[in-house]
Amino acid sequence: MTISVKNLKKYYRVYQKEPGLWGSVKSLFVRKHYNTKAVDGVSFEIKEGELVGFIGPNGAGKTTTLKVLSGLLYPTSGQVRVGGFEPFKRQSDFQKKFSLVLGQKNQLWWDLPAMESFILNKAIYEIPDKNFKGILDKLSDMLAVGDILKVQVRKLSLGQRMKMELIAALLHSPKVLFLDEPTIGLDVVAQKNMRDFIKEYNEEFKATIILTSHDMADVKELAKRVIIIDQGKILYDGLLEKIVNKFAPFKVIKVKEYSGNYVEIQVGKNEVAEKTRELLHKFKVADLTIEDPPIEDIIRQIFQRGV
Repeated sequence: MTISVKNLKKYYRVYQKEPGLWGSVKSLFVRKHYNTKAVDGVSFEIKEGELVGFIGPNGAGKTTTLKVLSGLLYPTSGQVRVGGFEPFKRQSDFQKKFSLVLGQKNQLWWDLPAMESFILNKAIYEIPDKNFKGILDKLSDMLAVGDILKVQVRKLSLGQRMKMELIAALLHSPKVLFLDEPTIGLDVVAQKNMRDFIKEYNEEFKATIILTSHDMADVKELAKRVIIIDQGKILYDGLLEKIVNKFAPFKVIKVKEYSGNYVEIQVGKNEVAEKTRELLHKFKVADLTIEDPPIEDIIRQIFQRGV
């Protein structure tokens, strides 16, 4: 397994202070603490080349888990191995095997062209000249940014900056990629371009990818398998298709008439053909579509009801 996580726990000891001046004085002598369970007994395995969606509400433990997997945080307990390494030891060979991309953070120098940051990363990761040029040309072509490599980062659009962030993260050809909200803040076109790139990179380089996102379109387009986490615990680990079948055993039929009237109904999956014939007979149909319910609604049900 490329990634193996067994009973991972990450607790934070939090100090609790009473309000006001008197509370501040009391805290000098007596302090109350409690443990916050950011991750509470998480276990999963991911094979080489898999692209897995890692989803959950805010505060569920997604980013904490990724930070433990990348060695930024030390686990409270449990066993974690990534590419044969224990991340928290932060060995040089391990750091060359993975990359962490945080959608709301950046590693590029704001006042310099992205190319300057790429050259710095080349030195940090000891990338040979030939390899550096080859992978830079490849990534620039895949992301269609060859003409803006020497433009100041501050002058780039958000979508262009995110593409540059990806190039910086991938120059050393990591075999494991952690993507935390990679499309956050991007417009619809930029989101699609980013998804297309992630899919192409996964297929071409056989990279193992964990993707977190609040945009369910990211997960639906990219990941066949999802891990759903809430309150530090895994609720579900399996195929996204099975989640859809379990929590939405129906289809949504949408009908638009030539008159402009619009009809939308939910029917059981085994009734789709019959109901479609009825609708076509009853209405003067200009357009008819048969769809699964929005994945966002299905995931919301899971958070509310459990699995």
